[in-house]
Amino acid sequence: MTVALRRATHRRGQAAGGAFEIVPMRRRHLKAVVAIEQQVFPTPWSLSLYLSELAMGSTRAYYVALVGGEVVGYAGLMVAVGEGHVTTIGVSPRFQRQGIGRRLLLRLATTARERGADDLTLEVRVSNTGAQALYHEFGFAPAGIRKNYYAEVNEDAIVMWAHDIATEEYGRRLELIAARVAEHDERGGGE
Repeated sequence: MTVALRRATHRRGQAAGGAFEIVPMRRRHLKAVVAIEQQVFPTPWSLSLYLSELAMGSTRAYYVALVGGEVVGYAGLMVAVGEGHVTTIGVSPRFQRQGIGRRLLLRLATTARERGADDLTLEVRVSNTGAQALYHEFGFAPAGIRKNYYAEVNEDAIVMWAHDIATEEYGRRLELIAARVAEHDERGGGE
């Protein structure tokens, strides 16, 4: 892993309010994670669901983004049989458009590669074009539609896949993203 990739996926960055870091999610973070869930998703995951996910151990990886010790974002990954599935990703509305989601997804993609995944998938709302643009940056492409996947708001989901993430070519993609993140940090700007 290059220095830029290591920095971007582990610790470094600026957000409104100061430097932030990405660390593994722990029980102590869950109250804040659930609070963000309730702000950004119509049907938020419960505390007990997060506790269950954290207990899954080697097949799951969850991270939080902290600014001054405050949880401002989080993301999760499930890896099984050579496939990674982004289970969740959310950023506090106060901290959106500051590169936190990009860093979290970079950490998930790197973890998926480290755990032997060849492919990575996720679902995204048809209307969430901002997230879709971020996912395209990471090599995700639409593969299908799940009708009424978000039943609470009567919205379909686009199923997206990034294939061959274990290749050197995909590793270079992640390194380029990490370099852009590092350049962004050096400029000290928001997105």
